[in-house]
Amino acid sequence: MGLTSTLLAVDAGNSKTDVAVVTAAGEVLATARGGGFRPPAVGVPAALDALGEPVARAFADAGVTSVAHVSACLANADLPVEEERLATALEERGWGASVEVRNDTFAILRAGVAEPRGVAVVCGAGINCVGMRPDGRTARFPALGRISGDWGGGWALTEEALWHAARAADGRGGPTALARTLPAHFGLPTMYALIEALHLEHIDHGRRHELTPVLFATAAGGDAVARAIVDRLAQEVAVMATVALTRLELLDEETPVLLGGSVLTAGHALLDDGIHALLTARAPKAGVRVVTARPVLGAALLGLDRLGAGAAARERARGYWEHFTSCAGAG
Repeated sequence: MGLTSTLLAVDAGNSKTDVAVVTAAGEVLATARGGGFRPPAVGVPAALDALGEPVARAFADAGVTSVAHVSACLANADLPVEEERLATALEERGWGASVEVRNDTFAILRAGVAEPRGVAVVCGAGINCVGMRPDGRTARFPALGRISGDWGGGWALTEEALWHAARAADGRGGPTALARTLPAHFGLPTMYALIEALHLEHIDHGRRHELTPVLFATAAGGDAVARAIVDRLAQEVAVMATVALTRLELLDEETPVLLGGSVLTAGHALLDDGIHALLTARAPKAGVRVVTARPVLGAALLGLDRLGAGAAARERARGYWEHFTSCAGAG
């Protein structure tokens, strides 16, 4: 059966997917987790097939076969045209009477605010920023890497650290402790050995992300080159947030600026202090805080917004995930 007052919330990232069936009263009927959502790598049909597995489990647990609305916040939906294409593909699956697709950064933003109003900067593997107002206006960036003017995220930080370390090791650049700390992480004696291991794939490509915490630790130890990379990221986060606030005409209003993603939630003091100092100077009315709630909460809240649910329903849904996160942390 289908429930006319029920929604499917989807937060699908590159590495994992969370889905939930939620009533218009904010009651969570079922949740499920699946693998990553990567249409660029496997194609849209295969990506939706993979998404269908946790959706089927959640539907079965909730006792439904369809819902009134699908609120999907998806990785790799970076452009409005991509959101439209994915929404059409989801509609063809017949999971809900209506479908709304947004970039997954919107889920983090909505999870961290009481109403759809604010700006979020997310820095994980990549970097992105979005903003929204209750009247439906949004601010966003293409977030397609260097071709769209982006810099930041774990992969960019790792590449920058390797570049400086390699040049320090062979004399083309100034000295940096990164030339020692990066290879040491993998038990290697020199940067040349690390370069060789990465090039010949003796170290799996995916393990490069392990070097991001090494960069921050090296910066915290006082290395000038590593600190400069961290400072550059703080500048980038502050610039994106300030531009989004300006576009939404929120720069002069008390507005939450939320930080999410593995890099911005890791508690790196140098980065955190730099972001706060820069935003205090450029956007003094911004209330900066880190989002720790699961992004699927944001997808659910966006769906409840669409269904016209009241504050009690939104708080009931928020309470579920806050309790869930608290219990998971206690374990």
